[in-house]
Amino acid sequence: MRRLIVCADDFGRDVAINEAVEIAHRAGILSTASLMVGAPAAADAVARARRLPGLRVGLHLVLVDGAPLLPPAEVTPLLGRDGRFDNSQLRAGLRWFFRPGMRRHLAAEIDAQFAAFVATGLALDHVNAHKHMHVHPTVARLVVEIGRRYGMRAVRLPYEPARVLHRAFPAEHHRIPTFRPAVRALRRRLRRAGLVSSDYLFGLAWSGRMTEERLLGLVPHLPAGTSEIYCHPATRESRDLVALMPGYRHVEELGALLSARLRARIGELGITLVGYRDLAPSR
Repeated sequence: MRRLIVCADDFGRDVAINEAVEIAHRAGILSTASLMVGAPAAADAVARARRLPGLRVGLHLVLVDGAPLLPPAEVTPLLGRDGRFDNSQLRAGLRWFFRPGMRRHLAAEIDAQFAAFVATGLALDHVNAHKHMHVHPTVARLVVEIGRRYGMRAVRLPYEPARVLHRAFPAEHHRIPTFRPAVRALRRRLRRAGLVSSDYLFGLAWSGRMTEERLLGLVPHLPAGTSEIYCHPATRESRDLVALMPGYRHVEELGALLSARLRARIGELGITLVGYRDLAPSR
């Protein structure tokens, strides 16, 4: 059996993203969105989600490339001179790992973002992190420890098997981020904690370019089990989005989610569209 979660990341970052999430859920194949609780358009995202009871919403933790939810004075060691998190994933990860004193500040910020999500009144469908920083061992431990107190049941596992991409597009060379040991460690941590995840994630190699052509080529090759496809749709290429994510094809990704050809192909292949809520046992 093949099941598919279709998720939009960065919900709340821009009104154009929020509009796309609502449209793609109402008229397309989007089942899930990951909310940035401290982002500029988060209140608009929450209001839309409340109007969409079928949309499964999770927490998209922001610990790099963004602003803290807590007052900067409370998490100063995590921030640069501009009062924002480090834009470099590598530099931030090394500092978190080799400076134990920073873990207290990380824990405080992670806890604050979980609390802010719960305060929205939305059901917590899943948890992941911006730039997949929840695979970092320090962050992974804190997310599991803190998240379980807030009812977390599911966490994204960013494992994208290269063999599937090669079968779908054999003429291409696919560059996939190399954090496999950390992904394996995260998988073990989640299992020990009784938390669920999908088996596979697609969108790493083609981040920002999950177009209709890509998805039509990919879905016939999805493996047995549960796959997640994540994307970054928007209704327009605003100046802010172009600056934040240069090269991303937001509007084309929205078109893919609305594609009648893609929806029909998923049905022909017998793939069931689900959310993380469908994977997690009730408690």
